[in-house]
Amino acid sequence: QVQLVESGGGLVQPGGSLRLSCAASGSIRNLYAMGWYRRAPGKQRELVAGITSDGITNYADSVKGRFTISGDNAKNTVYLQMNSLKPTDTAVYYCNAAIRTNGGVGGYWGQGTQVTVSS
Repeated sequence: QVQLVESGGGLVQPGGSLRLSCAASGSIRNLYAMGWYRRAPGKQRELVAGITSDGITNYADSVKGRFTISGDNAKNTVYLQMNSLKPTDTAVYYCNAAIRTNGGVGGYWGQGTQVTVSS
């Protein structure tokens, strides 16, 4: 089994910053990539940022220049530094990971963490 545990969400004023963390644990043989998705009220889930085990990153256009994704392979942990937050960033943020276990490769999700940007 694999577990993803997220932390770092909360309420912040426009222009503020938050840092999300997601730690993967369990029967992990290889961790190939991790990423952050979000679902805003009334909208579909969208990719925010992703990072491979080689450190290759990608971002949604809406967060480029404001958000930074990073990873710690030794800790199976991914971070999302969010700066210059806007009310439109308000959403539940979900961590995702592509992991190989003894049962094969699968995608795993965290429970989600709420980010609210409001004055």
